[in-house]
Amino acid sequence: MTVTVDALDVADPVEAWTAAGFTVSNAVCQVGGVRIQLVGRERGAGIVGWSLRGLLDAFDIDGIPTARSDAAVAEPGTHANGVTAIDHVVLMSPDLDRTVESLAAIGVRPRRQREGELGGRPIRQVFFRFGEVIVEAVGSPTTASDGPSTLWGITYVVADIDAAAAFFGAAATPVKDAVQPGRRITTLRHRDLGMSVPTALISPRR
Repeated sequence: MTVTVDALDVADPVEAWTAAGFTVSNAVCQVGGVRIQLVGRERGAGIVGWSLRGLLDAFDIDGIPTARSDAAVAEPGTHANGVTAIDHVVLMSPDLDRTVESLAAIGVRPRRQREGELGGRPIRQVFFRFGEVIVEAVGSPTTASDGPSTLWGITYVVADIDAAAAFFGAAATPVKDAVQPGRRITTLRHRDLGMSVPTALISPRR
């Protein structure tokens, strides 16, 4: 059975997301086929766990709290900020080989990898497909350390990148060309919006 993302648990207040142009009902924001469950700051900050379909059981995946889900795919919501879907979720890994092995244990294999740089240091990005969502595991290509992986950030697809940047105003960085050919991207100053998840917006795939 294909492993897909049902829900992401985000430790943010509902008010911050509604102010940022997301439609939220009963503390759930439906983006594409994924439910973002706003569980409040009592749980900490950032993405504090997820629910996956296609698992035989619930367990932590490389240190990430993981629930098993049999829920039907969520109906996409309509959002004033122009968000239509999740493009990818960034997973920060202290040990990429261990992360790849953990995901292989649930039947998810890497699709491709890319070498890059972050803050002057080399990084490796390994990409996995979870249904409509891409999970991008990021870590060092040469070193490994103990500790859990974490779900770190979300990049959303928007129908009109310029309109979305205008919606967020000073909370959005200037739109620029993305690494993906033919696409454009902006990063949100998420803390200015009261949100704890690093957030970017990207134009649709061709």
